[in-house]
Amino acid sequence: MDLAMMLDLYRDMWLIRAFELGLEREFKQGNVPGMLHTGLGQEATQAALAAHLEASDCFFPDHRCHGINVLAQQRHGGDGERIMAELFGRATGVCSGKGGSLHSADPAVGNFGCNAVEGAYMATVLGVALASKLREEPAVACAIIGDGTCGRGEFHESLNMAAIWDLPVLYACLNNGYAIMTPVGQGHASADIVDLARGYGFPCEQLDGNDIEECYDKIENAVAHIRAGKGPYFLEFKTWRWQAAFAGEFRPESEVKYWKEDHDPILMAGEKLVELGASVEELGVIEKEAREVTEEWISYAKESPMPDLAKATANVYVGWEVAGS
Repeated sequence: MDLAMMLDLYRDMWLIRAFELGLEREFKQGNVPGMLHTGLGQEATQAALAAHLEASDCFFPDHRCHGINVLAQQRHGGDGERIMAELFGRATGVCSGKGGSLHSADPAVGNFGCNAVEGAYMATVLGVALASKLREEPAVACAIIGDGTCGRGEFHESLNMAAIWDLPVLYACLNNGYAIMTPVGQGHASADIVDLARGYGFPCEQLDGNDIEECYDKIENAVAHIRAGKGPYFLEFKTWRWQAAFAGEFRPESEVKYWKEDHDPILMAGEKLVELGASVEELGVIEKEAREVTEEWISYAKESPMPDLAKATANVYVGWEVAGS
């Protein structure tokens, strides 16, 4: 990978991290309503996926995918500030404040939204993929899932149907080690989710989800396979989330140290960039710019109006009229 491309990915990774660090701070101050699950520590997977998905593709993000939502907006004519406003529950958000952290969507940039029922979109992604196949479009339908989701029935049903119908689905499994507080090896027959997927007969690979170069290259191969009409592809990204479940850190100190200090995707990318010829000062400027634009977006969200109560039911029930009390 050349220096220019690596710098672009590094810039995207820092934008994701700065966005979520700012969001986490505001959530703790009570400025962000609802629940918040951050993808801190998983920036490489989101940046690499965003780099390969076009506006004509679709992706179903999981609860920790604010980063790819922001990058999709920026790459396809939108603006990241509308994602921030959505998370603050403001009228200027991509869903007018109704979606929040877990349910924001914008099909115009390929974001088909998450679902409160984990794993449910592993079924709905098949419909979008089938439509693309019937139209003979070289589009990719990407389902971004966590290791916990793989314990649900939709996981096996989805992989089976994608296989027998030869659908253009990219399964991006972010195995971050824990389903809430349950270690992946205790919740599944194998701690490697790729073992569960291989029985369905299409290409399945496991990779280092914190190595941006490996993520980029493997996704590039998978997307090329799908666009060529060769059917589904499964990628398991071994990664780790910084955010502990609920309050307090329950994971071993040595594990926390390894993932936060020794295997941080941004630090790893920075080391590679220096080897390619980038300066430490140049990398510092990228971080500074990401933090500054995040603060601008937070200010925009805070200054945006709250949603009009009279529009609370608009676009919720298609073709229905909801009677007032």
